[in-house]
Amino acid sequence: MKILALEFSSPQRSVGVVQDGPGAGAFSLSEAVETGAGASKTFGLVEQVLNEARLEREQIECLAIGLGPGSYTGIRSAIALAQGWQLARGVKLLGISSAECVAAQAQAEGIAGRVNVVIDAQRNEFYLAGYELGDETRRELEPLHLATLAEVQKLADAGETMIGPEITRWFPQGRVTLPRAGTLGKLGLVRTDFTAGEKLEPIYLREVKFVKAPPPRVSPSLDSNP
Repeated sequence: MKILALEFSSPQRSVGVVQDGPGAGAFSLSEAVETGAGASKTFGLVEQVLNEARLEREQIECLAIGLGPGSYTGIRSAIALAQGWQLARGVKLLGISSAECVAAQAQAEGIAGRVNVVIDAQRNEFYLAGYELGDETRRELEPLHLATLAEVQKLADAGETMIGPEITRWFPQGRVTLPRAGTLGKLGLVRTDFTAGEKLEPIYLREVKFVKAPPPRVSPSLDSNP
């Protein structure tokens, strides 16, 4: 399968093309990475990796999208691109947790054992997930959830391995690990949970709360007869 992967959830945006090879576990990868790039560069990154992979847009069979948690604007722009691509080309779509992508990237970088994926959730909270990383295996130990600074600090104080896109802002001993589109695409090679574009949504664990506006007040003078 030829997969175009979009990972825009962190300060480093990346686009990748992953193609499975003729042998078991074989694949080829082309990837473009930018830090601090604006949304206007998105199609430039796409064209760059397609050219490197020697593919036309029509040859892409699936798009893999990093759903976060992370940059809401970045994730939304990736989803919008994927939705438009599916409407135009009828390609398959995959939505994949960026936290899982961070864990897989750490594994690719040689990190092993228990790791805690930590992503800023604002409001003095963090998205937290635990994984056990082996040479060729990766197992989720603790599902992604919201945690307080004190809860995450307790793990760091216990000497556990802390990873994430901006981890050293809070925990200097942590290891900065960014989700990469190439890794996202490799995750997509073994996935079959394809979805429709309209069902793609950013991962956002907080309950949505809003206050309904009161009905407009009508001035008594407008109701009275002249």
